[in-house]
Amino acid sequence: MQRRTFLATSVGAALCANIRLAAGEKQPNILLRSSWQTVNIGDIAHTPGVLALLEKYLPEANVTLWASDVRNGVRELLEKRFPKLKIVQRGKELDQTLSSYDFLLHGSGPSLVAQKDVQRWKDETGKPYGVFGITVSSVSEDLKKLLSSAEFVFFRDSVSLKYCREQSVNCPVMEFGPDGAFAVDIENEKAAREFLQAHQLEPGQFLCCIPRLRYTPYWKIKNRPFDAERHQRNEEMKAQDHAPLIEAIQAVVTQTDKKVLLCPEDMSQMEVGKDNIYDKLTPEIRKRVVWRENYWLTDEAISTYRLSAGLFGMEMHSPIMCIGNGIPAIVCRFAEQTSKGFMWNDIGLNDWLFNMDVEADRNRVAETVLAVAKKPALAKEKAEAARERVSKLQQGMVNQLKSSLVN
Repeated sequence: MQRRTFLATSVGAALCANIRLAAGEKQPNILLRSSWQTVNIGDIAHTPGVLALLEKYLPEANVTLWASDVRNGVRELLEKRFPKLKIVQRGKELDQTLSSYDFLLHGSGPSLVAQKDVQRWKDETGKPYGVFGITVSSVSEDLKKLLSSAEFVFFRDSVSLKYCREQSVNCPVMEFGPDGAFAVDIENEKAAREFLQAHQLEPGQFLCCIPRLRYTPYWKIKNRPFDAERHQRNEEMKAQDHAPLIEAIQAVVTQTDKKVLLCPEDMSQMEVGKDNIYDKLTPEIRKRVVWRENYWLTDEAISTYRLSAGLFGMEMHSPIMCIGNGIPAIVCRFAEQTSKGFMWNDIGLNDWLFNMDVEADRNRVAETVLAVAKKPALAKEKAEAARERVSKLQQGMVNQLKSSLVN
């Protein structure tokens, strides 16, 4: 299905669905499978993003979250923003209620994260299911069958979409559908402003920078064994990968009146930022750079990004959350990551996407960051255009869900 046809069809289907739902048919009960882990503000963001989309475009639905992990303050964060939300996890309660739901919606993620649970839903209930905004880099026969039997599968990058088509995944609706984290609207402006005030950062007068190693050292932040091979790769590449970010920071603080905030997307990156960026700066440059030494949750991070002039770095979901709020965001990616970074091409931000494995790309990072700092109005206009494109696509995704609910 071509994108133009998909959008037109989904809008028409949604109109029919609205008429039928308005006519008094029972409220649909949707089971959202999401909330994968809490050590990363991006993984946290998937869930409130999709919940916000359903609240906005499908308010008549009853939504229950089937979560993997809502510890470390995440449950409270979700319940504050969505006070009517019911959260279930594996166990007796879910076993007893699984068949009471009408539709299973798998949320955004780096793969069909809950493949076993989707298979269970299919086998035990025989009811419809769909997928919002995932990346797929390999397809087994079981996964092919599962995706092909879905009502719809939206891929958060066109590389995954193309790959699944080539692997003969045959779902009726397979399209590019932006990551749910674009729609996150949770906030904690009080905490954000208090941090800014404590560190002499003025709204609109600083950029955020996020460091990253080739492989997240989960052995430091989760109960996982040390991975010597991945650690060695991190050590080999960390100087090369962070050099363009250091150059960008130096350019911003010496050629503009703006400062830089070094901040994390996951629990390992406070240390990564200090060791590989902050400690490498000269004392004079460090005077205009703030290193955030504590992890934060998604609400405070988003509120901080909203107060910034933009963001650059080697993570994906903080840029996603920025663009979702009309804030400029530059993405640096490398081969060890999934294809998710290519979504920047899909939403018209190809010149804000850099391949850190290509020297020519590394050499252009600093000048691009500097341009955002020097011409904030132009950069925000570009970010807002991408946000509007994403918003229209995500409305189409929910329209497709509406169609599936009444067919």
